[in-house]
Amino acid sequence: MIKAILVFNNHGKPRLSKFYQYFTEDMQQQIIKETFQLVSRRDDNVCNFLEGGSLIGGSDYKLIYRHYATLYFVFCVDSSESELGILDLIQVFVETLDRCFENVCELDLIFHVDKVHFILNELVMGGMVLETNMTEIMTRIEDQAKVEKQEAGLSAAPARAVSAVKNMSIPQQIKDIRLPDLPQAIKDLKF
Repeated sequence: MIKAILVFNNHGKPRLSKFYQYFTEDMQQQIIKETFQLVSRRDDNVCNFLEGGSLIGGSDYKLIYRHYATLYFVFCVDSSESELGILDLIQVFVETLDRCFENVCELDLIFHVDKVHFILNELVMGGMVLETNMTEIMTRIEDQAKVEKQEAGLSAAPARAVSAVKNMSIPQQIKDIRLPDLPQAIKDLKF
């Protein structure tokens, strides 16, 4: 099971953190710091998995990571997960981000955090892998974009209505209303 997914830059600044087990916020920050220290010290020519730090669960857990340009993608998993399977999952996650943001960079993770979490939730939910087929994931992302576009049209409707009312010449229209002559109207009502 996946315990946490962390993405941080070369300086240790977290750009995405998703924990699938409860930790206090202080503990989460300590885990991110310890994980960065463990991963960033490693050479690029060594394997991409190591034992988890003392805070994340020690030798019962593994840190599986990939370093792309300025970002580290780290998955903290228990011993039941396959290291190579998680490396492949990281690759699918990064390629999906690349497709969505056209050459993903650190700023995309900062300014589109909701979309990044949506993509991650299509891959992993509750610490369990849901989907690894990138075509299926992209279909879900496109469906979500359509829904957001439809909702944007609906949410703009009240603003368009207010704008239309403001542009109307209501005082002039009230003056133009012709009311029937009341004494004549009463005579016409004959009971």
